[in-house]
Amino acid sequence: MGKDNFLKSLLSDKVNMTPKGFVAEQLSAAEFTECHELFFDQLLEISSSDISGIAGYGWLDEEGETEFATCREFLTETFSEKREGYWFNWREMFETTVLDRDFFEKYYKEMEDRIHYCEGQRYLVYNNAYFKNMITDGRAVLGFPDWSKCGIFDCLVDIANMDLNEPYFNIPELFTEYCKRRNIIIPDFKERFLCMAYYRGIDTLRWHASIDDECSCKSIVKSISELKERIYAL
Repeated sequence: MGKDNFLKSLLSDKVNMTPKGFVAEQLSAAEFTECHELFFDQLLEISSSDISGIAGYGWLDEEGETEFATCREFLTETFSEKREGYWFNWREMFETTVLDRDFFEKYYKEMEDRIHYCEGQRYLVYNNAYFKNMITDGRAVLGFPDWSKCGIFDCLVDIANMDLNEPYFNIPELFTEYCKRRNIIIPDFKERFLCMAYYRGIDTLRWHASIDDECSCKSIVKSISELKERIYAL
């Protein structure tokens, strides 16, 4: 079974993999506020998928399998410099790019200290919830055409990805109010969100540093630096 067919077998009919509309990054902050429940509804619909037949954590390969036994293994191995491929010996970037060692290590530890909150939190996640990767009509339709980064781990990663993409859309703030209205209780929300947000934040920062995108790096550093105060204020 190909990966797309495998995913279709997991997802409910409410999740659209071939949507029609426009790229969601065209939405203004005000427009997103008007339709934000649609985004949260759909991401939680993805995370409600039955994954009882899948073990472990991490990205799903073409056979629908993960690589890691625990969340800690998955998150820490993401930043191993001995992994083959693009990130082999990536720590050399501290000397050759704008990636700051002290900043990275600080927020890696912030992530690491919170992993135990995410251990046992296993959901199907889109893991690509940037606005450029979602298609909408701004009212009732939202779709997800690119599943190349999907995996099994804490579902709050999708909310964290959205916030990293558009930190001025007040996404965790809106999500918190959304959960209150729907009587959705998310245990250890703040710590789990921060763990996932720091994971995605420093990983994305590393990527932009690797392509010498200094402007994006500055924006990501600012967003990461301000995040804890925002989340603890909720």
